[in-house]
Formats: sequence, C-alpha cells, structure tokens
Amino acid sequence: MGSDTYSKRRYIIIGIFVIIALIYLGKLFSLQVMDHNYKLFAQDNVLRYITQYPSRGLIYDRNGNLLVYNEAAYDLLVVPRQITKLDTMELCRLLHMGKQEFVDRLVQTKKYSYYKPSIFLEQISKEEYAFLEEKLYQFPGFYVQARTLRKYPIPFAAHILGYVGEVDRKEIDKDSYYRQGDYIGKSGIEKTYEHLLRGQKGLKVVMVDVFNREKGSYQEGNFDTLAEAGKNLFLTIDKDLQLYGEKLMRNKKGSIVAIEPTSGEVLTMVSSPAYDPNLLIGRIRTKNFRKLSRDTLEPLFNRPVAAQYPPGSTFKPVNALIALNEGVIVPETRFSCDGVISKPIKCSHNHYSPLSLINAIEQSCNPYFWNTFREIIEQERFTNIQQGYNNWRSYLERFNVGSKFNTDISNQRSGNLPKDSYFNRYYGESGWRALTIRSLSIGQGEIELTPLQLANVSATIANKGSFYTPHLLKAVDSIGNEVNFFTRFNETGIDSSYFNPVIEGMHLVYEGEHGSARWYKVKDIEICGKTGTAENPHGDDHSVFMAFAPKDDPKIAIAVVVETSGFGSTWAAPIATLMIEKYLKGEIARPRWFEQKMLDADLLTKKEEGSEGP
Repeated sequence: MGSDTYSKRRYIIIGIFVIIALIYLGKLFSLQVMDHNYKLFAQDNVLRYITQYPSRGLIYDRNGNLLVYNEAAYDLLVVPRQITKLDTMELCRLLHMGKQEFVDRLVQTKKYSYYKPSIFLEQISKEEYAFLEEKLYQFPGFYVQARTLRKYPIPFAAHILGYVGEVDRKEIDKDSYYRQGDYIGKSGIEKTYEHLLRGQKGLKVVMVDVFNREKGSYQEGNFDTLAEAGKNLFLTIDKDLQLYGEKLMRNKKGSIVAIEPTSGEVLTMVSSPAYDPNLLIGRIRTKNFRKLSRDTLEPLFNRPVAAQYPPGSTFKPVNALIALNEGVIVPETRFSCDGVISKPIKCSHNHYSPLSLINAIEQSCNPYFWNTFREIIEQERFTNIQQGYNNWRSYLERFNVGSKFNTDISNQRSGNLPKDSYFNRYYGESGWRALTIRSLSIGQGEIELTPLQLANVSATIANKGSFYTPHLLKAVDSIGNEVNFFTRFNETGIDSSYFNPVIEGMHLVYEGEHGSARWYKVKDIEICGKTGTAENPHGDDHSVFMAFAPKDDPKIAIAVVVETSGFGSTWAAPIATLMIEKYLKGEIARPRWFEQKMLDADLLTKKEEGSEGP
C-alpha cells in the first residue's frame, strides 16, 4: 500500500517537471524562432540601427524661384566599445584633423556613452566622404550616417530665411522628436516653420560584419521605416526685387520693406549690412557666427523688424488722418507758418503761407502739423490731457504702432508708443499738455517705429484705412495652395473718405511744384510718398521715406531707412522710387547715372554731403 502511494507521487512529480520543461521549450521556441524582436536584441552586436533623416523642405519665392535646397553631407559616428584597433594617424589624415583634437573628441563621446553611437564628426562633405568611405572598414567602431546641409544658390535674404543648427538640451527637452546631433531651424523661416520643413525621421536596421562593413538589410527590411520629406514652402518674397534692394543698400546701413497692400504679403525685406547665408552652414558655422557677431556693423542685426527709429515727417499723414476723423480740421483748414523762425516748432524751410492740408503735406510744414496735433489733444470734450492723449494714442494702436505683428515674421520689436503714465512720471499728472509733447506732432520725440511698421502704415493709407497683417508664407507644397495663417484683416476706424486729401498731398510730394521727391517721379507711374528726416541723438540724422504706387490701384507699399545719411529726399526717396519702378515695370527706364549713383554710393566709409536736391 505504501509502495503504491510512493510510486504515484513519483509520477506526479515527474509529470510536473515534464510540463515545466515543455513550457520552457515552447517559450524558447517562440523567442528564438517566432518572435524576431527578441532576436534583434540578442544580435545587437551585429545589427546597426541607422536613423533615416528626411530631406528638409525646399524654400521658393513667390514666383517659384528656388531659394534654399539640400546637399548631401555625412556624420561620422562612433561606438566606443566596438573600437578594437585604431590607426589614429591614418584616421586623422582622412579627417583633416590634429591628433589632440581627435583624442578630445573621442573622450567626449565616451562621456556620452560607451555603448551607444554618438556623433564624432558632423557634416562631412560628399567630397571628403568619397576618400573616407574606401578605408572606413579599417576602423572598427566608426561608421557614417547620411545627412543633408542647407545650400543657398543666391547669397541673399539671410535674415528672412534664417539658418539651421544642432539642437541644444533645451530644445531636446521641449520636443521628443529630437535627439542629440539632430538639426533644427534656429532663426527666420527655418525656425518659424520648422514643424513643416523638418519632415519625419525613419529607421533602417542593417547587418554589419566584424570589419564594420554593412552586409545588407536585416530581415529584408521588415523592421525599417521610411523617412517622410518635409514640406516645400513658397514665400511671398520676390527674388528679383529682394536682390535689387540688397544691391541698392550695399555699403549703407538701413533697411527696405515692401508690402503688397491688398494681401499683406511682404515683397521684400532688406537688412543692410547683410551676410551670405552660406557662411552659417556646415562645420564653419560656429567660427563664422562668432566673427559676424563681433562685426561692428552688426550684420546679424535684423534692422527691418528690430531697429526702431523716429518716423520723422513720414508720420505727418497719420496725424492728419486722426485730425480729420476727429473733426478738428477739414482739408481746407489753414495754419500760418513763419518758416525757419516759427515757434514753438520751426519749419525746415521758408514757403508761402498759410497752407491747406494737401499743400502742408506736399511742403512738409512743421507748424501746420503742430497746430493739428494740438487740436487733436486739447479738444474741449476732454477733461484732462490724459484723455486727449489716450484718444490720439488709440488711433495709432489701430495702425499697429507700438506693438508687434502677430505673424510669421520673427525677432520683431514693438517700437515705442509711450503711455500717458510715462509723461505723468516725468512731468506730474497736471504738469504737461500738448506743447510739452509737441515733438510727437512731427514724428520725433519718444515715438519710434520699425521699418516694418512704417511700411504697414504706408499700406494702410494705400488701402484707405485697413491692412492685412504682413506675413512671409504664401503657400505650402504648391504655388496654388494658398494659406491663410496670418492674413488677418485689420481696420483703423478712420472713415475712408478722409484718406483722399491725404493721398492727394502725398501724390504732390512727387508731382507738386514744391514736392520733396519731385526729382524722382517716374513716367507712367503715379506714386504717393512722404519724406522724413529722423533725428538721431548718436550722430547724423536718418534718411526716411514711405510710399505706395500706383495711386489709384496700389500694388506696392514701401518704407526705406538709410541710417545717418541726412535728408529723406537725398537717399531713402530715390531708393524707394527705384524699387517701385523695378517691381511695377520690371526694369529701370530712367537715366543710367541716377541708378548708378544709388548703387555706387558708399555711406559706410565716407560721408557724402546731403541736400534737398538731386
């Protein structure tokens, strides 16, 4: 009886072991034969996981001209633990690298990880790679990964396009898409539309032999994923106009901004001095960036959106519009002027007096606009100066003066439109009036605009009281695929009828007997403009001009600032006129000497005498 019980127990125990053994065998069969994922982990020492970087989206101008493309480049990666033998001198020779730099880079990669691949040398050109590829098998642990570099067929528009650089820790933490060694848009369009341009990374798994040579795709590519190319972008920029503007501004400090009034599309945005965007690609980027940063002419400074200037007399049409809408003047209103001895604001020149509004704009009469400003601020309906000032200020806010545009144009500054608290702090709440802040009547004093804001003011006048937010992106992937990311419609609240006399006055700046741009009028194009001379406490005055054309069907609105160059009519006005003629006619029909004078002028190394004449 006892023997039978013992025998049964023995069979039960054996059965349990048999079942356990079968379970283990089944699991091993599943892991080693059926499930290839575990096989991948087991063979990690002979598999290489290669990130497939997508081709970054191309960038075109409004007419389909290529502005930015990609060129093949390569990163040399290393897995420190796989380095078994190394001819350091030979590898240094192939990489054009000193031995100490080689050692420093290798130490750095080991700090990152001894087992994971990291970039040893980035952005090797396709020419350098051709020599390296033949001998790379001699260096176990090192392998190459294909990348692309941005290239600029035309060395212009650097501030608009921006540049691409390696991600930093902050950018990696912010977006899980990025890994160490990835590239990202750092400025301009490259940064604003990074999410469209970057595409989607893929993965390729390949077999590698003991000599570090790829033996083919693993499992016929079943574990591979394809990279998805980035979107192509079409900008609002006109390549020919941008290139011409940069030529005109060569050897000058300042900017040009041109806008299509009916859409808010930025046609050109010139910052001068500028730089070749090809300087900020590849391994030379860091060195060149440091050099550009130290340049006293500040070529990295994006003047169209970040420089702030008093608008000078270009601001007078805006004050006229506010006064008309407030009903404190009519087009026939006249104010007397005593010329250069006028008080409390003197005029820049002697002229017949009194003037009506239209002729005051033509003649740019300071006393006229001082009286206009006083009428706006000190109306009887206001119980204190603060009410009058804030009412005037609210109009300017509707022109987007004193604030950044909510758009795809990066690195903007807001300009300066002081609040009443600013004057309260300096003069006391009851210690100031229109006379105290009279400089604002002629665009001087505390008010400052960026060239982009001034160009938008010109576009708003051209549209008789409304504007579309200025923007740089026209379409994605196809020139016909219009986008509406930033094409917002804005209104100033000023009755459109009040713009007619102001526009007529600006027209007389070109066509009138006393117009300050009368020397530059263009046959068959009716241009409306306004010169300005902006005071500069740090040196000579800035030459400022805004305009739009044609008068009755505006296609272009423009603002030009030439720093420390004197009167607005001397440099800014002729440059703006040439830009308008180039855009509307496609060529310059006026005498060659006129254009050549603007192209050849060097205002950086020598001072040229300015005058109110040509």
